[in-house]
Amino acid sequence: MKPSEAEIQEENKKVRRLQFLVNLVISVISQSQNMPVEEASEMVAATRRAALAMFPDKEFTYDLIYKPRLQRLLAEKYNIQ
Repeated sequence: MKPSEAEIQEENKKVRRLQFLVNLVISVISQSQNMPVEEASEMVAATRRAALAMFPDKEFTYDLIYKPRLQRLLAEKYNIQ
């Protein structure tokens, strides 16, 4: 069954919301001067939970698109190997 125009618009809205959230988390972590690694890691985990709440069946897609960006950010900022 083909999705309706309203369903497509709602999906696009959720995608934009998720992109905004990920970009916001990246900005906050990047710009913070003294955020502990635990707090940054919790922000990343909360972002993943929010993404999976919006898109319950898209865990693989999240892990493919956003997880590497967030892991790279934490690795660079906190010198994690």
